[in-house]
Amino acid sequence: MTEESPEAFQHVSRKSGLQIWTINNMKMVPVPDQAFGNFFEGDCYIVLYRSQGSSNSMDIHYWIGNSSSQDEQGAAAILVTQLDEFLGGSPVQHREVQAAESSKFRSYFRNGLIYKKGGVDSGFRHVESNVYKILRLLHIKGRKHVTATEVEVSWSSFNSGDVFLLDMGKVIVQWNGPQSNRSEKLKAMLLAQDVRDRERGGRAQIGVVEGGDEEDSPELMKIMRAVLGQRSGKLKEAEPDDTPDRHQQTANIRLYNVSDESGKLVVQEVAMQPLTQDLLHSTECYIVDQGGLSVLVWKGKEASIEERRSALGRAVGFIKAKNYSSSTNVEVMAEGGESAMFKHLFISWTEKGQTKGLGNVYTTGKIAKVEQVKFDVMELHARPELAAQQRMVDDASGQIWRIEDLELRELHPSSFGQFYGGDCYLVLYTYKRASKLQYILYMWQGRHATQDEITSCAYQAVAMDNKYSGVPVQVRVVMGKEPRHFLAIFKGKLIIFEGGTGRAGVTNPGPGARLFQVRGTHEMNTRATEVPARSSSLNTNDVFLLKTDHTIYLWYGKGCSGDEREMAKAVADVLSRQDKQVVMEGQEPAEFWVALGGKAPYACDKRYTHTEETPHSPRLFECSNQTGRFRMTEVEDLTQEDLDQDDVMLLDTWEEIFLWIGRSANEYETKEACNSALEYLRTHPAGRDPDTPIISVKQGYEPLTFTGWFNAWDPQKWSQDCLSTTFSTTLSPTLSSPSLGPSITLVPSTTPAPRTGEYLGPELLINKSPNELPKGVDPNRREDYLSDVDLENLLGCSRSGFQRLPRWRQNDLKKKAGLF
Repeated sequence: MTEESPEAFQHVSRKSGLQIWTINNMKMVPVPDQAFGNFFEGDCYIVLYRSQGSSNSMDIHYWIGNSSSQDEQGAAAILVTQLDEFLGGSPVQHREVQAAESSKFRSYFRNGLIYKKGGVDSGFRHVESNVYKILRLLHIKGRKHVTATEVEVSWSSFNSGDVFLLDMGKVIVQWNGPQSNRSEKLKAMLLAQDVRDRERGGRAQIGVVEGGDEEDSPELMKIMRAVLGQRSGKLKEAEPDDTPDRHQQTANIRLYNVSDESGKLVVQEVAMQPLTQDLLHSTECYIVDQGGLSVLVWKGKEASIEERRSALGRAVGFIKAKNYSSSTNVEVMAEGGESAMFKHLFISWTEKGQTKGLGNVYTTGKIAKVEQVKFDVMELHARPELAAQQRMVDDASGQIWRIEDLELRELHPSSFGQFYGGDCYLVLYTYKRASKLQYILYMWQGRHATQDEITSCAYQAVAMDNKYSGVPVQVRVVMGKEPRHFLAIFKGKLIIFEGGTGRAGVTNPGPGARLFQVRGTHEMNTRATEVPARSSSLNTNDVFLLKTDHTIYLWYGKGCSGDEREMAKAVADVLSRQDKQVVMEGQEPAEFWVALGGKAPYACDKRYTHTEETPHSPRLFECSNQTGRFRMTEVEDLTQEDLDQDDVMLLDTWEEIFLWIGRSANEYETKEACNSALEYLRTHPAGRDPDTPIISVKQGYEPLTFTGWFNAWDPQKWSQDCLSTTFSTTLSPTLSSPSLGPSITLVPSTTPAPRTGEYLGPELLINKSPNELPKGVDPNRREDYLSDVDLENLLGCSRSGFQRLPRWRQNDLKKKAGLF
């Protein structure tokens, strides 16, 4: 980096949020906020995003337009590397190609991306002096993340499956293809509103034409024909969505070492999946090739300056050498600043200074002091994010049934918490939230249960779900893979027998020594699991219960904690009323080893500790077939708003997989999402456990263990009326446009009588100071002057739904819409 470089970056803000620059004559030129999301195809851009909160992580993206020159692309790459050094080398660098942007990049532009013709060399500017002298046609694509490509202003650009915006400066007409769906229409409307509000200061007007019912909008069609001419012939057929699934996993993950020995670039394969963290050395740089779908570069903190600086260029060279697509996603990160995607490619990942223990919560004080605090289950309700991390719901109550002769037989409470490997069980857990009953239904499958019993268990779960009107959250639990909220039900007294059955009259394994491994530090995370009764089953980090004909031995390994010992005592009391004898590791009596068949080697290295947790970030995927084929698309920076009621969403928290089922998701999506969840685990590059719990969650009945992964979850959101799927338009005769005839406002097809005279167009109310409002308008009640359709479009809910919201929520929506 040159000595002048720091001056070039003095305008880089240290505040959180988004900053964008275009490249002009090897310099970074700031893009004004109102032009964010607009990208000229002939240019390259640098986008810096600094996250909010304590992490303050940074991502630098350099975006390459399809028509940009090689010189501009080279300049952008150099500036990105220099900016990365200026910011201390901690940001993750991303290479983005037009129309193939990563989901993270698209997440910054919630209302969509607009690709514009031209660029700096053509004299185009992001902010024109006369914003109303515009005539362009935008082709809208995408459902979760929208892109709008500028196309020829002609009927020949239209097709029956997509949405188009005819932007004429003061008027924007949205034309919905007959085969476009509700989500596409809504996203296009949000983009049109964004153009109106940010680029036109709220002074443009929007009208909507349904392509299958054009005769219902004669005035709007008159305007469109004045610009486009009379359409002849049929519309083109819907364009197939052939965009590859960029999140898709591959069984071809490879790790390469990159070095510059003897002044030459040397790339050498190190390993194939599954990858382990110990393969990465701080003195080196590495490339992880995700089968050509993405290329990730890791820079060791002790690697040479030259190796670190050239990492991005080498990744591009690697893509060319492999003959991969030029749009292949590239990420470059420094040691200690790895992205979630990168960590997910490794079997396990340990952070420096990572805390251990399932029963402890850690808080950070001044000067990085770490204070250990006893876990409090009541805090889960005040802090839902903690509930998700600890996989907790409540302090538990429920009913349990065992599958007997393919029917349900309810268990007596005295046998609660004793599960046999030859059985299947249903556990219905009931708790209250806001005085309303909630349910979780667990399907526990013993390792030695018959296929008929497993099938019957699933069938009975469906019947139980129907009995409770579809409210229960359904959780499939495989023996030995019990999630933590399942453990909590039994308050530290869960015992899992390897085989046998709890059914009356059935002979279980004969008398003899039985050995149980106890893991857990408090009532919410403890279980005792039967293991083979031999010495090799012992582990120095745990407590074991050895049950013989006359005694129960409590064997305390040297690595166990006092909390684990106390929990083992409680389990031992449930297991048997026999005399208890404490045995310390290394002080075992002879009869202890005799009961285990003799002394033998066992795991006695404390590195085998089980309490270490993986720090993998949660990942959210949209599962949908609305494009004509079933696809899973990753959603970055997950929020509650990303949960689309028309789809199924998959949330991967590493220890569990949640399938969130939207109210309007179709049966095919639901079925395929379940199959895809299993396939997702099977093909995961980190070699994930195929028995990872898969939890089905219905919209409106989300447990804390799900909602806690989302910041500021709004439990009232699903009670609001859904946004109307039909846009109907008429012309307002009271407004006029000099060049295009009457202006357009959105009004309902049957307009109710206004409360205070005629409804006003949104452009007269949005982002206006009180003295700029029309005479007689109450600045604190601007929503009252909007038509019902305008209010729905702006606030995302019906008028009645808005009025049912608490005042703070109403004000929040109004602020976001510019009505406050």
